[in-house]
Amino acid sequence: MPRKPIVTATIERLEILSPDGSVDEALLPELSGEDMVGLYREMVRMRAYDEKAVKLQRQGRMGTWAPLKGQEAPQAALALAMEPEDWLIPAFREHGIMLARGVPGHVLYAYWAGDERGSAFPEDVRVFPIPVPVGSQFAHGAGVGMSLALRGEPGVAVTFGGDGATSEGDFHEALNFAGVFRARTIFVIQNNQWAISVPREKQTAAETLAQKAVAHGIPGIQVDGNDVFAVHVAAREALDRARSGEGPTLIEAVTYRLGDHTTADDAGRYRDPEELARWQERDPIPRMRRFLEARGLWDEQQELVLTDEATAWVEAQVEALEAMPAPDPADIFRYMYAEMPASLREQMEELREEVSS
Repeated sequence: MPRKPIVTATIERLEILSPDGSVDEALLPELSGEDMVGLYREMVRMRAYDEKAVKLQRQGRMGTWAPLKGQEAPQAALALAMEPEDWLIPAFREHGIMLARGVPGHVLYAYWAGDERGSAFPEDVRVFPIPVPVGSQFAHGAGVGMSLALRGEPGVAVTFGGDGATSEGDFHEALNFAGVFRARTIFVIQNNQWAISVPREKQTAAETLAQKAVAHGIPGIQVDGNDVFAVHVAAREALDRARSGEGPTLIEAVTYRLGDHTTADDAGRYRDPEELARWQERDPIPRMRRFLEARGLWDEQQELVLTDEATAWVEAQVEALEAMPAPDPADIFRYMYAEMPASLREQMEELREEVSS
């Protein structure tokens, strides 16, 4: 008998907004001018917040920071697409969408300053704490999405990760469970081309990351991750699918990490400057500004006002961070268990004695 194909798959790529600010009108999402301007404002605020954090780290006022510069579009797009009842399960470079979903800026800064209170979000903020192990958040995202579906509760779980995280076992286990149990989960991969110092082509042989959805029986789509409209359209489609009980979706947002992996890294040691220059031309923020200006929705005066507003807001977050009372060292023991085990309580008392002596 001749061999017959039994599975075929097509991975689509979605692009709407070009680097020069022009758009495919047929694909442009139905957003008001106010929403479009809001996307731009949000991305500018994210970058201002991020750039200030890098300065704080260099000044010794904060610990290690994972810059998001260049990756604002996926985060702004998902924030606009999500509903209040949805849950965000971030990785460690999702400062922007965490802010947009209600995490106070000074609280998020506190986390990176080594303060346990930096994971204590307001009760009405549906955002999980930042995970450190690469890829572990995918299982959390699948679990939340499964729980929402099983309980019949409203909401969708949106979980983020980088390209390197798709080579972790947690990623495949999470997609497998989500696919089997039709979890209300959206997996967003910010493919920024680098898994620390390892280029994307050296950590996976797959032509796209979106196609990894195929093996788990769920839809996958690749979008231009520097095109805020393309990400928004893909996000809305995925969220609608999940809400209607059709299960999870994998979105690969092809973007670029314009900064270092973290402030403990020096990307200049392994990255070609010409590659960086090419991606800077695709920066999502100037791209969106060109679009808005061409539509008569933005001008230089508005830009100056926004710059001042973003700067003032960021400085207010720094002031709030540095006005926080000194943390209790015992906090490092308090937030793992609902009821602290005797072994940890003993260690906590030993630390208290050490600190007070």
